Amino acid sequence: MSEEKSVSFEAKIEHAKQILQKLMDPEITLAESVKAYEDGIKELNEATKLLEEAKLKINEIKC
Repeated sequence: MSEEKSVSFEAKIEHAKQILQKLMDPEITLAESVKAYEDGIKELNEATKLLEEAKLKINEIKC
């Protein structure tokens, strides 16, 4: 299993929250904002994927 997959859903959400805090800093540059936004979207997309995988597993168990 890849390193990316081993990070928990909760850790990805927490990291996205940290990125959001960084984006709220009035001192952040435009370049830093764009990079942080990209990183935040990546974390949220990966968290969504983990959530979808969990939903599939639950549905398999139910059937």
